[in-house]
Order: sequence, then C-alpha cells, then structure tokens
Amino acid sequence: MNPRFYLLAVMLLAGLALVLPARSEGLDDTMILVAKRQLRVQIYGSTILIVKPLSEDRHVGFIINKPTQMTLGKLFPNHGPSQKVTDPVYLGGPFNSQVIFALVQRADSPGGRSVRIAPDLYLAVDSQIVDHIIESEPQHARFFAGMVLWKTGELADEMKRGLWYTLDARSELVLRKADGLWEELVGRSERKANTI
Repeated sequence: MNPRFYLLAVMLLAGLALVLPARSEGLDDTMILVAKRQLRVQIYGSTILIVKPLSEDRHVGFIINKPTQMTLGKLFPNHGPSQKVTDPVYLGGPFNSQVIFALVQRADSPGGRSVRIAPDLYLAVDSQIVDHIIESEPQHARFFAGMVLWKTGELADEMKRGLWYTLDARSELVLRKADGLWEELVGRSERKANTI
C-alpha cells in the first residue's frame, strides 16, 4: 500500500465529521443510489451506492454490490484475524482502490477518525480501527477497496440527468448480500416511479 495514497484518503475522509453538509436540494443527507438501467458506464452500471455529502456540494460514496474475488485473507496473508473473514472485499470505487475501508453497523463510533454515515453505521478510515473491526466484529462490517468521489455539483448534475434512483440510507440494506440486490431495488424503484 502506498502511504501517500493512504494519507490522502485519510485526510480527505477525516474532514467528513467537521464539514457542513452539502446544500444541493435533495442531496444533503446520506442516501442510497440505485443505478437506473440506462446508466451503462462500466464501473457504475447495475450498481448501488451509499453516499454521504461533504461541503461545497461534493459527495463521497461506496459501491455496495460489487464483491471482488479478493478476501481480507488473500490481501493480508500474515494477519491471522483476516484469514477468518470469508466474505469478499467489495470494490468501493475507483479512487484509492489500494486502501481498505470498513463500514460497520454499531450504535457508537468504533473510534479514531470514524465518520457516522447513518444512525447505526460508521465508516472507519484509520488502518488501526479497520484492523480492530476485522479482529473484533467482522460479522457486523463490510470491507471496501476504494471509494467514489464526486466533485462540486457533479452528483447534482447526474441526478438532473436522471441516472439514479434514491432511497433512504439503512444499514441493513448496505450490509445485505449483493446477489440479486440491484435487480430487486431497481425493480422496486421503477414500480414506485410509475405509480400514480
């Protein structure tokens, strides 16, 4: 892992808890995005993301339904607790894909510079905290390689172009198995959109 890239990601995400929420209408709360069928960009087609606003109408998110072929055990062969986690590492997004992040379901912060994403969901960015989650509560977590970042106004533009359905951010949805999840959510969203 390149320490420079890790440091950049940690610095960026550490500020999440300190910045004001974005001010774009409808985009100032954590939400789930479900890619519409017409969104065919290779990495984002058929995806579901959890997205949190930053300041200045920027957003950060994680793709929650793209498991990779990698596990923590394969990535960290000398770390005993990682060997016990059989779930795959998910592709969180293209930015800093060499950094492992954890989303963990719990009532309180796991510590460090963790960021509250939803009432019972925290994003851990510090490697020591991610390690602690791997060691103590991996059954309540999902691990991601990389993240998605939107520049100022970029997500608002995508919403105007009609690329995403939005849902309330719920930890049980974020941590569900990925198989068939996009088909279920896009179908539900289409039916809701077509209801008069």
